[in-house]
Amino acid sequence: MKGLIAKKVGMTQVFDESGNLTPVTVIRVEPNTVIATKTKEDCGYDAVVLGVEDLKAKKVTKPYAGQFPENITPKRHLKEFRDFDGDVTVGAQIGLELFNDARYLDVTATSKGKGFQGVMKRWGFHGGRATHGSKFHREPGGTGECTTPGHNFKNTKLPGHMGFVRVTVQNLKIVKVDPELKVIMVRGSVPGSKDCTLIVKTAVKK
Repeated sequence: MKGLIAKKVGMTQVFDESGNLTPVTVIRVEPNTVIATKTKEDCGYDAVVLGVEDLKAKKVTKPYAGQFPENITPKRHLKEFRDFDGDVTVGAQIGLELFNDARYLDVTATSKGKGFQGVMKRWGFHGGRATHGSKFHREPGGTGECTTPGHNFKNTKLPGHMGFVRVTVQNLKIVKVDPELKVIMVRGSVPGSKDCTLIVKTAVKK
């Protein structure tokens, strides 16, 4: 498995040689710095810790700075990738060349927050009739608790906080890679808002 920390730029569309239009998401991949490596002998598993985006010295606490080697500037975003394919050394930088042999990617991010929403928006409930006098339009209806058991079971579909959860979209096809602009384009959409941080990995199922 190979992976990098990236940033979502936005969506656009590209045309192939036949003139077919494909909607794509543009992902910017700045060089990731190898912060540390972990081995089975030391930690019980193999992993690589990558970091991106330098932090100002005044914003770094001593405990946070302690996990970085002396020759590496503390980074804002850190991510540990287990079972990382390839040999890397601490201090090395990894970019888009990591995905030269890949055709599909898995992208992980925090989805957009929707706030407190009702059951129609959150769960897709049909709702009641919109006619005059029905008095039942957007409510969830009865949940069946009554006297027995006298409470709602867990995972009952009810109004509540929607969005702002960790989401992974799998098997996104790589449409185009531009090393000069440090961007990679994948077919379809990825979770998260504009300029959010993404975790991009080679596809597990393909």
